[in-house]
Amino acid sequence: MAEKVPQVLRLYRSLQKLSPRGWLFSRLICWRAPYFASIRPRIAQLAPGHCAVEIEQRRHVQNHIGTVHAIALCNMAELAAGLVIEASLSTRMRWIPKGMEVSYLAKAKGRMRAEATPQNALAVASEGYDAPIAVRVTDAAGTEVFRALIRMWVTPKPQRQPA
Repeated sequence: MAEKVPQVLRLYRSLQKLSPRGWLFSRLICWRAPYFASIRPRIAQLAPGHCAVEIEQRRHVQNHIGTVHAIALCNMAELAAGLVIEASLSTRMRWIPKGMEVSYLAKAKGRMRAEATPQNALAVASEGYDAPIAVRVTDAAGTEVFRALIRMWVTPKPQRQPA
């Protein structure tokens, strides 16, 4: 039996026809998970094994020194990691964030782009396992300003019992 395409990936692909720059899909994701709306993300790419999210520097995401706030970068990284694992993982498995390690590498100014990729193959398993997702954030010039490693805990979905 062929593996089902994850719902988030089907939705992204279908909305690309209506909104090629990802605006509509991004809005729907923020409606489903409202906290992410605080950074006004745009999901630029989504495919198994890769997700790219962009945000613009604006007053609501700035800190006191006029750069993109560290927590806004963490928020963007968690969104990208969550979308990439959701789009890449078997529909028979589920995930939850377990931890995040971050490094601030340079001042974050202007448009930010987060790119997330799983570090290992995401397999169907009978027991839970760690799935690290690497996220790299760059500015418009391509300078890496932030890096995160987000550890996801992956487990099989519970089997439904017949009524």
